[in-house]
Amino acid sequence: MIILVRHGQTVTNARRLLVGRSDPELTPLGQRQAQVLRPLLADVTEVWSSPLQRALVTASIALPHLEPTVKESFIEVDYGDLDGQPLSAVTYEQWQIFETDHRHALGGGESLASVDERVHDELDALLADETSLLYDNHHHLAIVSHVSPIKSATTWALGVAGSVAWRTRLDNGSLTTIAVRGVTPALVHFNLVPPLD
Repeated sequence: MIILVRHGQTVTNARRLLVGRSDPELTPLGQRQAQVLRPLLADVTEVWSSPLQRALVTASIALPHLEPTVKESFIEVDYGDLDGQPLSAVTYEQWQIFETDHRHALGGGESLASVDERVHDELDALLADETSLLYDNHHHLAIVSHVSPIKSATTWALGVAGSVAWRTRLDNGSLTTIAVRGVTPALVHFNLVPPLD
């Protein structure tokens, strides 16, 4: 089973800024979001993480007993010169193009089609390896990442076009779970957010 974890809230998330390859710190809320994930990840035996600190710190809090393997394939989309800008800096026309053209790179950064390619290639390799954790009912993989790669993994599991991701919402500190039935991936949970109390 694969358990995809979106990192905890960052200072830029709290300010409603576009956060791509910039590397802001977790807020106290973001740290708490990572802490409450611990009991839900108790059966995880391996963890992968985006190379960005907000993912690595979330992994260290949520899975303190495991050393993460850094995977560049699960880094957030690159928003180019719009990274760190307020959401209001993106015009309606820019959003419309970004949402309808999966190969368009917002701010001169990276397209969502490119995110799909790198995430799907990584997951395809995992699925093709019959010795991987996907085929072991007793060992589970956690991947600590970001909105775009997790949504991409979801479309991979469902076998649908990447544009479907625009019809989903993914919160900070959430869990999304993918299992395998035979040789077919299946989405089990999406955007499961544990209570903070």
